[in-house]
Amino acid sequence: MYIFGLYKSFYMSFTVASNLKVEIWSDIACPFCYIAKRHFEEALAQFPHKDKVVVEWKSFQLNPNVPEDTHGESLIDSFVREKGMSAQQAEGLFTNVVNMAKQSGLDFHMNKVVVANTINAHRLSHLAKTKGNKTQNDIEELLFKAYFTEGKNVNDKNILTEIGLSVGLGKDELENLFNSHNFHDKVSYDIQEAGVFGITSVPYFVLNRKYAISGAQPSSAFLDILNKAYNN
Repeated sequence: MYIFGLYKSFYMSFTVASNLKVEIWSDIACPFCYIAKRHFEEALAQFPHKDKVVVEWKSFQLNPNVPEDTHGESLIDSFVREKGMSAQQAEGLFTNVVNMAKQSGLDFHMNKVVVANTINAHRLSHLAKTKGNKTQNDIEELLFKAYFTEGKNVNDKNILTEIGLSVGLGKDELENLFNSHNFHDKVSYDIQEAGVFGITSVPYFVLNRKYAISGAQPSSAFLDILNKAYNN
């Protein structure tokens, strides 16, 4: 169920100077997270105070038990194996998602998706965040595109390195990232924080720790809550 209203947590609501902070709990393997990203961006383009908005992506894993090496298993085969549905049922489900994405200007190729554990993609996102929110947002876009459009394995460290280099991250810091456990703690913290807040599904948008909206809502809903959060 989509949520739209006052955000309750164990933390006090806050603002950063006069900025409006938007935290987005998301997973690279979530098609509705990519669609919601587009809808949010459409709303942000219409928001008169968009220069005051600071966007921070938060880690969430829909299925943290996906093995490190899935041997290139397709999403359809994964649904058949894990959910007990037929290949025809899975294809029908994916067709609906593809059509929804198309209406948002996205080109999904669900038949090309390679099932992958997203932990390393999230670690890369956290590294990107150290360079600024825009760099993190650029990384998130490229990770979504790699997974849903290009059929790339987003747990492949060579692919993740290419994505990192394309947004200006250094080769040495990328090598260090993937030869260490750096940012594992950041990913874990985001997921634990989601649990504290009662977040069980994504996408989940939190604005100034006061308002929240979840799901691939239309851009009008995102614009509405941006205005509410900014004016209250």
